[in-house]
Amino acid sequence: MFQVPRILFKLYVLLIFAILFFACASVDYERDNIQAINYHNSVKQLTDVIVHDIFSPPVASRIYAYPNIAAYEVLMNNNPGFESLQGQLTGFDGVPRPDTTKQIDFNLAGIHAFNVVGRALIFSENKIDSFKEELYKKIKSDSGIPTSVFDNSLAYGNEVANHVLAWANKDNYKQTRTFPKYTIQDDPDLWKPTPPDYMEGIEPHWNKIRPFVIDSATQFVPDPPTPFDLDKESQFYKETLEVYETAVNLSDEQEEIAKFWDCNPYVSTHRGHAMFATKKITPGGHWMGITTVVTRQDSLPFMETVEAYTRVSIALADAFISCWDEKWRSIVIRPETVINQHIDEQWTPLLQTPPFPEYTSGHSVISSAAAIVLTDLLGESYFFVDTVELEYGLPARSFNSFLDASSEAAISRLYGGIHYMPAIENGVTQGKAVGRYVVNNLVTRKEEIISVQGE
Repeated sequence: MFQVPRILFKLYVLLIFAILFFACASVDYERDNIQAINYHNSVKQLTDVIVHDIFSPPVASRIYAYPNIAAYEVLMNNNPGFESLQGQLTGFDGVPRPDTTKQIDFNLAGIHAFNVVGRALIFSENKIDSFKEELYKKIKSDSGIPTSVFDNSLAYGNEVANHVLAWANKDNYKQTRTFPKYTIQDDPDLWKPTPPDYMEGIEPHWNKIRPFVIDSATQFVPDPPTPFDLDKESQFYKETLEVYETAVNLSDEQEEIAKFWDCNPYVSTHRGHAMFATKKITPGGHWMGITTVVTRQDSLPFMETVEAYTRVSIALADAFISCWDEKWRSIVIRPETVINQHIDEQWTPLLQTPPFPEYTSGHSVISSAAAIVLTDLLGESYFFVDTVELEYGLPARSFNSFLDASSEAAISRLYGGIHYMPAIENGVTQGKAVGRYVVNNLVTRKEEIISVQGE
């Protein structure tokens, strides 16, 4: 009888094992990639509802943070290289751990936790319900997950989601809904509502919202704004004139940049006695969209995808708390008001002035914070094409780094005619400080911590 040499037999066994291993790995990767896409779609659905329900930029940042935290806490159970956020986020502890006697698909549980928390934070619950119904039907059909495992996964996702929602209920958001509105002051240097709608000031008590990672709303107070002074030789008047002269001499490129980064969730247009409104993505929503673009560009695994969304959304939320603290402390008057009263009463800025004080620039603060976090995750020289605004009729723009994009977002507010330069420059500094603090104090990987210094 012919006998196969032992060495050849071993090589044969190894070959079969390798084929089976890589086949399984390919299947697992495909499943992971599909679930990552399902998560991207869940984030996009939440964004669409935020736009539909017209949430203000700071409130929208809160809506993004909690669902991503819930998903992350579910998924880290099945990813031993990642740390829990318990004890790292203010007041966040006691997250329920899975029943080890039950089989759970953690990817499904994480997606479910995201959608449950997101649904609880918006108004149009039916839109999330319809989305979930279709998504879960597709997941069950495509994955072939046994019913018992499917049910176990949703049950565990509900446990974590309910825990996160109980934690969210203690962040002072509900209490601030009952706080008094800002009373307009007669002082000539203080913010006044601006045309065309003269809306009341948005979220004057946002600094009372519990922060996520930063110690307090006042941890990164920027340098004070330029003192109000209408003398034509004063620094303030020069800064005001800079806004006006820039706005009336915009290049085509500058106008495109201003419109690309507008991100005003509610823009009203008045024509005679008629008025119609345009709903758009918030500034934080734009950066969540950028996170989608780059995580898909790199085909990041599901866990790393959720990690990116979580870190960016937390940085955005804390950046808004820090920025709004300054806005309602200094209550700086908008350029539109000063220019109309003292330079050109017929002038209107390219962009509609948002309904809250000028200093510091929210775009500058939150964009810089998000850029620092994404740079930490994906590197300094990271080329990407920002397609987030395509659905709003604006062309894509290309960037060689996240800080390149955040710098453009910041200067866009000068081009739009709604910020003085100190609000932009000091806002960038403030946002980078928040971003670096989040990077250095929020540990998601079980590896050596390297502090981020400088820019």
